[in-house]
Amino acid sequence: MKQISAAPHNMAPMLQAYSIEVHPGETKAVDLAPERLQAGTEVFLTWIPGTNPMDMLGPAAKLRRAGLLPVPHVGARHIESAEQLERFAGRLGNEAGVDRVLVIGGDRAKPAGPFDSSLAVMQSGAFQKAGIHRMAVAGFPEGNPNVPDGILDEALQAKLGFAHDTGLQVSIVTQFCFEPAAIVNWLQRLCALRIDVPVRIGLAGPASLMTLARYAVRCGIGKSLHVLAESSSFAKLLVEKGPEPMIRGLAAPADGENGSALPQGVAGLHFFVFGGFKKTVDWIDAQRAQ
Repeated sequence: MKQISAAPHNMAPMLQAYSIEVHPGETKAVDLAPERLQAGTEVFLTWIPGTNPMDMLGPAAKLRRAGLLPVPHVGARHIESAEQLERFAGRLGNEAGVDRVLVIGGDRAKPAGPFDSSLAVMQSGAFQKAGIHRMAVAGFPEGNPNVPDGILDEALQAKLGFAHDTGLQVSIVTQFCFEPAAIVNWLQRLCALRIDVPVRIGLAGPASLMTLARYAVRCGIGKSLHVLAESSSFAKLLVEKGPEPMIRGLAAPADGENGSALPQGVAGLHFFVFGGFKKTVDWIDAQRAQ
């Protein structure tokens, strides 16, 4: 994975095969997705603490019927019992046609049930039993405020090792941040750890400064907050140009070894829409049309 260099004038190549995240309760976004997204696009469905995970079944099935690829979030610490997990996994696979999930720890101090980590959920075999063998796990370019970096590295390696040993197809989707250098450094860290799986880089879609700051606090990316608070010029760019400054900051040479403008090892970009699905897709389509 190489250090970034001159960004391409046209960002369209970097916006191919992107994925996007929506809340399953946002009916308008779920209804609009089949009209606005290309067939085969991965659409991640968030699991907000306190909501019923079964609420993802209807939206997931609708997206799947439309030719999209729903990727439900599975928050380990939000799962109340092994029985709930088995039932959820079974219905996702059998009723909704889901073949992939994102397994995360879940931002909760005390687990609601027997699962305290994403690895524990993977090891339960519930999704494998339901025919779901593609799993994404979380990556943290800026670290996690509640977990030391060394433990994060060990946990990631344990999940990837388990996936390798059991034949799971695993990938990494990162938390968003506002510092391209942090992402590049993290990619180099993966390389040093000899981690070689597809990575999707999480980016915030177009949003107001207040919205970006609110979600940054909620998602625990405090290290990036100084970009919004102290670097007024970059913050202004983020608001005026959306994800463009981040994408250009990540750009690899146009003749990069992986045949795209993305850094080596990066499979694509992943967009957090913060309630602005249409606004984010409009922005992506406009960039791809240039």
